Amino acid sequence: MLTKKMRRRQLLQLWSLVLLCSIPMSLYIYQQLRDRTQASRHFLGFTDREAKLAERVKEVEQQNQFLRRQLSISREKLVSIMSDQQQQQNSDNDNNNRHKADDQNNIPKVDTNSVRQIKTNKDININDINSNKLTDEKSLSMPIETNLVIADDDSGGTKLLTNNCHNSHEDIVPKCEVIHVVIVCAGYNSSRSVVTLIKSILFYRKNPLHFHFISDSIAHTILQTLFKTWSVPALGVSFYLADNLQSDVSWIPNKHYSGVYGLMKLVLPKALPQNMDKVIVLDTDITFATDIAELWKLFAKMTKESLALVENQSDWYLGKLWKNHRPWPALGRGFNTGVMLFSLKRLREFNWSVVWKMVAEKELMSMLSTSLADQDIFNAVIKQYPFLVYKLPCQWNVQLSDNTLSDALCYTEVQDLKIIHWNSPKKLKVKNKHLEFFRNLYLTFLEYDGNLLRRELIGCNNTKENAIYYESSNLMNQIDEDDPCYEFRLSRVTQHRTHLYYIEYDYEPSPEGNDVTLVAQLSMDRLQMVEALCQHWEGPISLAMYMSDSEVQQFLGYAQTSEILRERKNIGYHIVYRDGPFYPINHLRNVALQQVNTPFVFLTDVDFLPMFGLYEYLKRSVAAMGLESASKKALVVPAFETQRYRISFPKTKAELLSMLDMGTLFTFRYHVWTKGHAPTNYANWRTATTPYRITWEQDFEPYIVVKRDIPEYDTRFVGFGWNKVSHIMELYAQGYEFIVLPNAFIVHMPHAPSFDIAKYRSSSSYRKCLKILKVEFVKDLNKRYNRQFTASDTFKH
Repeated sequence: MLTKKMRRRQLLQLWSLVLLCSIPMSLYIYQQLRDRTQASRHFLGFTDREAKLAERVKEVEQQNQFLRRQLSISREKLVSIMSDQQQQQNSDNDNNNRHKADDQNNIPKVDTNSVRQIKTNKDININDINSNKLTDEKSLSMPIETNLVIADDDSGGTKLLTNNCHNSHEDIVPKCEVIHVVIVCAGYNSSRSVVTLIKSILFYRKNPLHFHFISDSIAHTILQTLFKTWSVPALGVSFYLADNLQSDVSWIPNKHYSGVYGLMKLVLPKALPQNMDKVIVLDTDITFATDIAELWKLFAKMTKESLALVENQSDWYLGKLWKNHRPWPALGRGFNTGVMLFSLKRLREFNWSVVWKMVAEKELMSMLSTSLADQDIFNAVIKQYPFLVYKLPCQWNVQLSDNTLSDALCYTEVQDLKIIHWNSPKKLKVKNKHLEFFRNLYLTFLEYDGNLLRRELIGCNNTKENAIYYESSNLMNQIDEDDPCYEFRLSRVTQHRTHLYYIEYDYEPSPEGNDVTLVAQLSMDRLQMVEALCQHWEGPISLAMYMSDSEVQQFLGYAQTSEILRERKNIGYHIVYRDGPFYPINHLRNVALQQVNTPFVFLTDVDFLPMFGLYEYLKRSVAAMGLESASKKALVVPAFETQRYRISFPKTKAELLSMLDMGTLFTFRYHVWTKGHAPTNYANWRTATTPYRITWEQDFEPYIVVKRDIPEYDTRFVGFGWNKVSHIMELYAQGYEFIVLPNAFIVHMPHAPSFDIAKYRSSSSYRKCLKILKVEFVKDLNKRYNRQFTASDTFKH
């Protein structure tokens, strides 16, 4: 018989065993209960998805409030500066002037625009005597707003009050009336500038908008993709190819940096649809600080005039900037063409297309060329036909040129600024004593999250400008909200705002027909790897970059200051703006792949460094193996890795083999995911001197060189897991054969693990959804190619 002590020991061991077994069981039960109750654990009864949506709405509102607060602070700061300057000026006057100033402070301030108008009228009368061209003095000198008064509003700021000498309903733009805006945009830099302008307009707007772009082929490609992927409600876009209009203006010699595109606004009445009656015309280098509908409603003031512009705010057209300065003729100070209102119907009735050419031909006989592009010709026409113009208040075009007098001519009197115009070639580097305020306004919109501007206009959902938005929203509405993998499926149909060719790209493929572009994607945390990649690969590169609006500006500064990157014009940087919880890796790859202009692509990742000379080696291999005619061959570049952040990179295959033997390098992922590259047959590669064929195996994910017209990556796979495996599997289903190159290699450089791989490892629901997506992909693949892949083969990742 067992002793009592031994019996007690056995009982204790039994209970210990039971306890050990119950712990994992308890954890499993807890996990299941937590997953089941996850949808209703919020105290208000919200599901997780609804709570996240509510949180997102809250974030949007907070950002909007922050932006408005920041703009208000900047404006108040400017008002304070102007007030201090006015007080200083008053203190320098004599006692009588100070007494008058004190008396004047006790009555409402009256806009002195009429005083300047009298001066302008005086100039007009003198010019009229000389030219006998003034036919309607009243139409030129009529003030836009009479009895203008600055008064406090409810928010503690300032607002403009006008004498209601007309029915108030004339100033109201119907909420669903479409506002038409024309912008001339050409090239890469201009395409960047126009985005900030569009953001500032969208932030304040309350009406449907339709943008009309006069663009070259570059800007057309960039902006068409941008607006299609932006999917902003109540926003329409039309394009007019500038090449078809150049013949009308290319005969004009122009010294302005804008070139022939700086003359395009002259042909707008001819280029725009004949049924369009009125349009706002804007330069790309302006920033709005108010609702564009306020500008649109000023058309009601133009009873007879065809054009509305703001007076030029420098002495350029007065000929006082330097000795022997001889500007084009202008009415008084002349007018700036950065912001204009066009009554297209009246301009056509005036026979504008004929008149401006006659005036330009006449003036060019003595002036020889334009200095300020279309602005010179517009002013010459207005000089001869002043009844055409309606003078806009100066706050609708506060000009920041090198010689601007805007602080004296404009916003010392009117502090309610509407539009800031960076009309100097120096842009944000122009010298101005209030530059900080203007820069803050511009930079606020520059880094503002454009996704927050996708807000619907209440009650204006039936306009044709909603077509693009409804196309994307309908796809989202088709997804079952109760699907446990709802966020994965939503990511597949999410429209990611995309800005192609963010920096100038200039590359023509080699004529031999064997050129290769390196294709990769990255986020901000991998940006530092681009320089090293460029040192190893001298050929063309197509990069899709997943970033926020503010991160994009950091990247731009990095690229423009990097000695390596700023010299390269053969790198296409394509910005895909962040949106959603997952990293859309396959969508990014597709974006980069779609922009390739060479016949072949090298599909890799940005954290791999190619061997030196790989670009030329791949071109030779493509030609030697006849890939131009063989459409279904994939050349495999063997992948290796190092765990060291600093290594002496192998210059040859012999050096790499030596480092393999020493343990400095390893075959890629040999210790965590051998199946991913095992079919490459590294043992054979060590001694191979000629290319050799290999057989596809499940979970194979090599880095390959193929023709650019291959199938795109499957976008259902986001974040970590099966994103590249699925693509290689589809190539195999199509009948591709895989051939390993014997003298090529790439080396993976170490870095911190991505956020997505951490989610994959820590979240059971993530892994469960990935498993579901694999099954669905294999079923789709079998149906599409009539193959017999089994779903069970896909679960070994």
